[in-house]
Amino acid sequence: MESRIRERFNQNILAQAMQRYAVAEGKIRELGGFESFIHSFERDSGHYILRISHSLRRSEELIRGEADWINYLAAGGVPVAGAVMSENGNLVEAIDDGHGGHFLATAFNKIDGRPIHEAGWSPQLYRTYGKLLGKMHVLTKNYQPKDPLAKRPQWEGSANTECVKHLPETESLVRERYWKVMEQVAALPRDKESFGLIHYDAHSGNMLVDNDGRLCLFDFDDSLHSWFVCDIAIVLFYMTAGKEPDIASVGEFLSHFLSGYAEENRLDPKWLKEIPHFLKIREIDLYAVIHRSFDVNNIDNPWVAGFMKGRKEKIERDVPFLDIDFGALAGLLP
Repeated sequence: MESRIRERFNQNILAQAMQRYAVAEGKIRELGGFESFIHSFERDSGHYILRISHSLRRSEELIRGEADWINYLAAGGVPVAGAVMSENGNLVEAIDDGHGGHFLATAFNKIDGRPIHEAGWSPQLYRTYGKLLGKMHVLTKNYQPKDPLAKRPQWEGSANTECVKHLPETESLVRERYWKVMEQVAALPRDKESFGLIHYDAHSGNMLVDNDGRLCLFDFDDSLHSWFVCDIAIVLFYMTAGKEPDIASVGEFLSHFLSGYAEENRLDPKWLKEIPHFLKIREIDLYAVIHRSFDVNNIDNPWVAGFMKGRKEKIERDVPFLDIDFGALAGLLP
């Protein structure tokens, strides 16, 4: 989280957000959050999540677009945490921060389940994971926002593509690698069958699994219009990041995941060859975000430290994030 956002937040902001969503004292609990302030709360025997973002990062229109899309997916049968209205009947509540900006409060249904790292992965869960993403992609092909102003950004116009601005001047070669791969991706064709509104951060940390093995996806804060294969690449990125990848295990995961995906959505297998480009973009994005959010010379987070080990050299030498012949995986997408 940017320091200027953290510094503007206070208990009065939280109190106003609670009032907008009719949250009583003692019925709210702080959960933390990386880019926003996240709380859980109870109201009328229901359980919800309150997210407080800032206009420095996302506009009110973008967040309304996010909430509208989530509710469209939920109505179509995708297991997601739907957005709920405030007491004023709004999907987003703007709260003046006293510095010319606004905190933006949004509430979502709280989902039942536990983190996947507690439940444990299985071939069936890999398949379920793929089905979830495939169902989301097939539905988004026909999505039209209710409010024309409440849209999510296009890939090239998103703040998500500006992460390199957080890199120090000494990282000129990393920037060069970034813009090179961005240029390659920008030239890819776009059509209804390959390009649409995607989650853009559908890793296992943004899902819960219930006792029946059903997955539910949340945190659509980064959602944007991009290639469907980008969503698949990001899933693969976080399945392997921060550890030495076992190619056999990667192949097993993809065989089940893509099989499930193909049950819900038809994606031309040629797109699998583009996965390395999207892996590289996410690799550099994360590298830049870590520079923004951590003291890179004194990282106390084990996962982040593991990811950053040798990362600068790998990016500068243009080492593939995963050394796999993705074109050879075409048979996994019938």
